[in-house]
Amino acid sequence: MASWESYLKENQERYLEELLAFLRIPSVSSLREHKEDVQKAADWVAARMRAAGIGNVQILPTGGHPVVYGDWLHAANKPTILIYGHFDTQPVDPLDLWSQPPFEPVVKEDRVYARGASDDKGNMLVPILAVEAMLNSLGRLPVNVKCFFEGQEEIGSPQLPEFISANRERLACDLIFSADGGQWDENQPALMIGLRGLCNLQIDVQAAKSDTHSGTFGGTIMNPIHALVQLLDSMHTRDGKVAVDGFYDAVRTLTETEKAQIADIPYDESAYQAELGVEQLFGEPGYSTYERAWIRPTLEVNGIWGGFQGEGVKTVLPSTAHAKISCRLVPDQNPATILKLIGTHIDNHLPPGVKVTVVPNPSTAEPYLIPYDHPGNQAAVEVHKGLYGKQAYYARMGGSIPVCGLFLKELGAYTVNFAFGLQDENIHGPDEFLRLKSFERGQLAYGLLLEQLSHVKLT
Repeated sequence: MASWESYLKENQERYLEELLAFLRIPSVSSLREHKEDVQKAADWVAARMRAAGIGNVQILPTGGHPVVYGDWLHAANKPTILIYGHFDTQPVDPLDLWSQPPFEPVVKEDRVYARGASDDKGNMLVPILAVEAMLNSLGRLPVNVKCFFEGQEEIGSPQLPEFISANRERLACDLIFSADGGQWDENQPALMIGLRGLCNLQIDVQAAKSDTHSGTFGGTIMNPIHALVQLLDSMHTRDGKVAVDGFYDAVRTLTETEKAQIADIPYDESAYQAELGVEQLFGEPGYSTYERAWIRPTLEVNGIWGGFQGEGVKTVLPSTAHAKISCRLVPDQNPATILKLIGTHIDNHLPPGVKVTVVPNPSTAEPYLIPYDHPGNQAAVEVHKGLYGKQAYYARMGGSIPVCGLFLKELGAYTVNFAFGLQDENIHGPDEFLRLKSFERGQLAYGLLLEQLSHVKLT
């Protein structure tokens, strides 16, 4: 019987054609006009799982976009692994910056260009193909496997908390691997052991009941834009620290081992600045750039607006001004607590003559951290050593993947990042792409991982 590795090699041409078909589905979860396309993508995923030999495949409603579940549970006395990914995509605008239509995939220079190629359709398809190769070659898997693929990750997975809570028994597992993520670069693996959490809010400032003439009333009433700017300025010290009372109270202190792991990752400040197009970096004093980006919390103004913004001059005093704020959080900060602290700060620093309304966004994410020496991480490290010939970095990510904290809370299982996208693949931007080398490497990696996990004690 042919090996599963040979099966993968022999079927790469077919797998690429299947990926292209998957990428042609415009499954943009944030746009109402693409709701049926997200459902179509779910149908495609379910059919592909069945074709791979995965059993009990079901498309399950969530109250929003659906999820697709399937399993293979015939490995007696072996751990149960849940594999996570998502089949929805970001919107494609600005369309004029794409070199080709975003949902008409193009293969050139060993890359496939399309929206969702790297995030996450290419990476999500990889474990399905690895499972197919093993089942067709060996007739079995080394461990028990459950697949959980969702259609709403790009809008913050709003229905997943309730869905996962209601489906704990169906999703019960020993460990989770996320096919949504990436590696450090083409030649260097990394384990993303930490993710920052997230909370968002909008501030609405009201002064007069309507816009007024700046000549007639200027100097007699508070300008809400001035008030908003003063309020926002009060939230930081001049050197970049967040000035909200209690903001840092729950922040976990790094251990010496954690500091060393971050310090071991090569860093070129000139290259970092050049990539961003800035002449100088700025941030909380006392921390390295990676520490600021990964293990320190932030409060950022994402948008501010109010008053006349058209061409020319309109001498008006606006009646309202608005700002959107997001906070990236670290262990052990709680999103609800941080929102409450910011609300108190606003009440205490509000300039006279205006009213303020604070509107928290209900979508939040808990910060996530998996012990670096967790057996799941160590299994991934061994696979990476075999594929790359190098020790993986123990890195973290400044962004948020809400489902990781959600899985830990509801299922009591950690999530290991095990995906093969790269930082330069323009995810969320024009001309998103995935390297075909990564697509093939990922398939091999998942097969090796399942074999490795069969020898690991997880419980």
